[in-house]
Amino acid sequence: MTKKPNIFIFMTDQQRGDSLTNPLIEMPNVRSLMKSGVNFKNTHCPSPHCCPSRATFFTGKYPTEHGVWNNVCVQNALSDRLTPGIPLFSENLKEQGYRMGYSGKWHVSYETGPEDHGFEEVYVTSNKRTKPDEATKHMSSGWEVYKKLAKTRDEDVNTPRKVGQIKRAGYPNYNHYGSKENPFNDFDVVNAAIEKLNEIPEDGNPWLYYLGTLGPHDPYFVPQKFLDMYKDVDIELTDIHFDDLHDKPHLYQRTQKAFNQLSIEEKKDAIIHYMAFCTYEDYLFGLVLDKLKKRSDFDDTLILFTSDHGDYNGEHGLWCKGLPAFKGAYHIPAVISWKNGLKNPNRTIDAPVSLADFAPTFLELVNEDTSTLTGQSLLPFIYDKKPEPWREYSFTQTNGNEIYGIQRAVFNDKWKLVYNSFDYDELYNLEIDPDELVNLATDDKYKDIKKSLYRELWSFAESVNDKCLNPYIMVGLAEFGPAYAYE
Repeated sequence: MTKKPNIFIFMTDQQRGDSLTNPLIEMPNVRSLMKSGVNFKNTHCPSPHCCPSRATFFTGKYPTEHGVWNNVCVQNALSDRLTPGIPLFSENLKEQGYRMGYSGKWHVSYETGPEDHGFEEVYVTSNKRTKPDEATKHMSSGWEVYKKLAKTRDEDVNTPRKVGQIKRAGYPNYNHYGSKENPFNDFDVVNAAIEKLNEIPEDGNPWLYYLGTLGPHDPYFVPQKFLDMYKDVDIELTDIHFDDLHDKPHLYQRTQKAFNQLSIEEKKDAIIHYMAFCTYEDYLFGLVLDKLKKRSDFDDTLILFTSDHGDYNGEHGLWCKGLPAFKGAYHIPAVISWKNGLKNPNRTIDAPVSLADFAPTFLELVNEDTSTLTGQSLLPFIYDKKPEPWREYSFTQTNGNEIYGIQRAVFNDKWKLVYNSFDYDELYNLEIDPDELVNLATDDKYKDIKKSLYRELWSFAESVNDKCLNPYIMVGLAEFGPAYAYE
């Protein structure tokens, strides 16, 4: 084992954690990695959104600390850059002599790109601004789009909806799924990474390569070859798919409304497309994995497969991701393999893991100080040792995905509390209601449980300098306020 192992990171976009264990989804390459490694099956992102979660991955800190709350590339961004002075783990590894390569999605800051944080940029998407004009933010639809749309607005309202299409008056039509040979140019990103890996010398000097694809993000447009693999799969919709959200925040219900246009068959078809997209991403991962296995330094290479956040995928009548704080948006895959370093492979870890834990893991590998990070190193799990101490709860932080609203959540394997500043709270008994169908928040019988969970939520909030504390009568809306952090 080398003193400084190589590190290869493959991060997909919007992939559910249960995609690894769903028997209907074919993912042979990642499942092979699970057999040779460790599956952290209880891993969650801090926010149901690309940018804050990716910033957490690279910094080991939560949004209240790194300052990224939303899509940094849109015009109404609350924050479009990292808090000044917050380092990424890549900067430390670069100083430690690592060769650093980056292919694929960035989406961490609109002011800086991978090259500003120690990486060589190979093929980068969703990168930093290239022009000084704020109006050039490339993921926003400016007024010109709507002026053009207005010319066919009334005609379009009366046009029949196509299969898989969602219509909204005054907005562009949204095509939820379909077929496309190179969705999001992910094949090009992977091919660029493979070519670059061919150039990295196998001389014992350490390297780190980050590869970030854009699938299986919506809309679910997948190569036909992979859709054909699911032509005989029958999707069964259950109670979780028919949740009318009557006891959930009204914003959730409003979000669901657009997707109610889809028929039962279209919903099943959309799920098939998402599953096929996961299989396509697994195929792309396999291409790189085959390349890595041909290198003489493969045994000294730590490989991480993960994602930035999940997808509702039809559960609760929702798709994509957003403020609804359901598990599907937060639960992500996380598998680590490392032949010369990992002990007793083919293990599954039940302990709660955060996307913030990977930065301290990489830094501890090279003896860097991690005491200022919120995440905790996963090396004890990798070495098959019991970490002491380890967290009991998972925490989330979001101020909204361009539909803004302060939301915080705390949960373990028994209970989940969601504090919604914009509507009433949510409380779920996960032991008897793992699908989060029955909101118990308004039942006074659970008042003591809510109080104890608020205590955990506020204690964590203080530890990460969360500023959602304003006691003003119109905004201090939590049932149990921050003073309970000290009880």
